[in-house]
Amino acid sequence: MSEAPKLPPEFSPNRYIEKVSLATGEVLDADIQPKQLLVQNHRDYHVVDVYARFLMSRMVKHTGDPDRVTRGMKEVRKFGHKAMETLAKVTGASDPQKLGKTLLGLKAKEYYFRFKRLHRLLHAEIDERIARVRKEAKQKHAAAMKGARAGLRVLLTGGTGFVGKEIMWQAAHDDAIAEMVVLIRPKEEKDRKTKKVLRVVSPEERGRQLLAQLWLADHPACGKFRFIDGDIEKPGLGVSEADRAELRRTLSHVIHCAASVAFDDPYEASFKANVLGSLNALDFSLDLQNAPGSPFVNHLSIETSYIHGRQTREPAREDEVVFPRNFYNNYYELTKAMGSLETDRYMLERGLRVVQLCPAIVIGEFRTGNNRGDTKVVNAPVNAFGRARQALGAKSGNLLDRSKTWMIAKLACIFPGDASAELNLVPVDRVVQGIVAALKKPEAVGERVHLATDQRVTSEQMRDLCQEELDIKVKLAEPTLHRNVTLPLLTKLLTGLKQERLAGTLQTLGNIFGGYSEWGQPIHEVGNDVDVLGLSLPRPDSRWAVRMLCRHNRYVQNFGQIKDLDEISRREKVWGEFIDGVETKAKAPAGSLGAEEFRKHLAEGMDLEKFARKG
Repeated sequence: MSEAPKLPPEFSPNRYIEKVSLATGEVLDADIQPKQLLVQNHRDYHVVDVYARFLMSRMVKHTGDPDRVTRGMKEVRKFGHKAMETLAKVTGASDPQKLGKTLLGLKAKEYYFRFKRLHRLLHAEIDERIARVRKEAKQKHAAAMKGARAGLRVLLTGGTGFVGKEIMWQAAHDDAIAEMVVLIRPKEEKDRKTKKVLRVVSPEERGRQLLAQLWLADHPACGKFRFIDGDIEKPGLGVSEADRAELRRTLSHVIHCAASVAFDDPYEASFKANVLGSLNALDFSLDLQNAPGSPFVNHLSIETSYIHGRQTREPAREDEVVFPRNFYNNYYELTKAMGSLETDRYMLERGLRVVQLCPAIVIGEFRTGNNRGDTKVVNAPVNAFGRARQALGAKSGNLLDRSKTWMIAKLACIFPGDASAELNLVPVDRVVQGIVAALKKPEAVGERVHLATDQRVTSEQMRDLCQEELDIKVKLAEPTLHRNVTLPLLTKLLTGLKQERLAGTLQTLGNIFGGYSEWGQPIHEVGNDVDVLGLSLPRPDSRWAVRMLCRHNRYVQNFGQIKDLDEISRREKVWGEFIDGVETKAKAPAGSLGAEEFRKHLAEGMDLEKFARKG
């Protein structure tokens, strides 16, 4: 097996993580490879290991007690190690551990990983420094809200992304925000066939298109937006010196929202966007803060609640980041955790005033499901199920073709998910309410806030809701068995049927969601969203949000097949008005209505054929 290519020093996980001996507690001098930090590197290495994980899943379902099952499996492993010691003595084998690994897939844990402290401060010093930066933020915020230019003036990165668009929408309707400067890269338009660059769309033009898609082009607040050239992967965010000079005099806040949210990106791509991009943004904000006479208040860093990885024993706390004993699901989580550590360092070592906001898995708007064209994360399996339903309903083709289509559609509706696994889905409008609130709460400086919900949804509930809303049978497959047995067989079968694209899609869905739909998902501590930011209770009910996600993707996006952002914008405006009418008539949130009742409102209140036509 060839060795992994050596990473540049600035990319190395060793900067943030150390390997520690379980026997002595000493830090081991070892080159840490990124793949060692992901859960997939520590499972499925032996047929007995696969079966044990499958058995644990069944036991959790039977007992409803994951901790008890985990303790029981530890005892089984201890017994296995002792049995191998006995067998080694009987057979004369010199290495019981090697024997156990060969026969039973038993690995002796000799080390663990932990995050390094990027600073050497004592707890009292940390508390003193946080108190100081928080006091400075309060003074700066009070000053920003007075005088002839009173109001918050914000730089936003990631404005063209899913969350960034919602930030712009809420900012437009918030009188406290006087100006929003949005960082956008120029975009090349290429010929589809030759790939020749036809023209370059400027940040200003891209901004105008964005405002139109957000229904803000003719809005009175349109004038508060300005779009400038920049790139988070460049020093100084790629902002020209002339723009920087002006921003030093005017900006009160920076919201760093840009990130790579692809769960299947390789390590280096994730690191560039989520660590180096964060460092560039932190440097940019520190430059603003240190500029003489600057009105800068603080830097808002948008992270993810999954910086805590796969923790199964106790809630993931808001006030600390601990390397998870069960590792990370993907490089997105890992590099966002590294970025969070850098944000802490900038605050404690360099005095930057920061707030860290950590959303869970972000989905469409709570009332309507509107997502402005997003097709990633939970949208992907819902769209796959929906397209399978359309295929099953097709009448064209001969009997052989229809039979083939039926089989392919059935295969597409197998989803890896333990029935007990809880997904923390949070609507985008709730997330952005937290971000906008943090702009106005200087007392949030120094805090890490989970923008998550305490009303989670299980894989089983997800399946049932999808079946009810999409009219299709979805089968949950035990994740361990699925990735080791079912998925390889499906991939081979679909490839034989010349369905390589679908095979690839199912492979991708399995890789992305397998980790999030296994039992033992992390429970995220919540509280700062209400106590510090002042958000309202109750927190969003994920089941209602999933209903609206299914309905939106079915009727508005045609299960991801409507891709034109202008057309999606038109449809979402009409859809939002329709939902307003439904809720007025039903005197209840649309998400609380069952599928049958909602369809009655749909039949009475919307002409779907007219809705689907452009113009």
